[in-house]
Amino acid sequence: MKINIVALIIAVFCLLSPARAEEVTRIIAIGDSLTAGYGLPTGEDFVTRLEAALQENGQNVRIENAGVSGDTTAGGLQRLDWALGNGADMVILELGANDALRGIDPSETRNNLSRIIETIQAKDIPVFLAGMRAPPSMGSEYTRAFDAIFPELAKQYQTGFYPFFLEGVAADPALNQNDYIHPNAEGVEVIVENILPYITDFLAN
Repeated sequence: MKINIVALIIAVFCLLSPARAEEVTRIIAIGDSLTAGYGLPTGEDFVTRLEAALQENGQNVRIENAGVSGDTTAGGLQRLDWALGNGADMVILELGANDALRGIDPSETRNNLSRIIETIQAKDIPVFLAGMRAPPSMGSEYTRAFDAIFPELAKQYQTGFYPFFLEGVAADPALNQNDYIHPNAEGVEVIVENILPYITDFLAN
């Protein structure tokens, strides 16, 4: 009888182990056109390239693109329930660029992002916040207030954090489309390369 019980335990373990090994980390990327892949060929958007890079590094992940071109933080808040769908194991939050371009009061941007983060965390979903900076044309006072939002929220809510989504890409004509706002395929590769270690570390914790 003991032999049969041991054999049964081993058999059950063998059946469960492959299923555990195949578990996929489901990530939802909530953002604007920078997430959605505005102006890019199919398969060259940030979400697709990041998923591929993580998988190449041995991460069993699937990233769903919930980016909407033109979205502000207010728009992201309004569609949050839709974006979260059936839940997720992690959310990458990339919003705020359109707020700055439209000159929206930084206090409003901060409030919207706070509510988004709180709503996601209330569902026990970890948040990785991608920071944004205001364009210099907005003036020094606006820039200071806007740029401070992201590191302060990351600290307040203990989120994962990448300081500037467009680091190494912004203002470089060779890495942007003709509008000088949206990254081209080469620019996306730079973004993915830069953010990859941050997201990999966040997934490990």
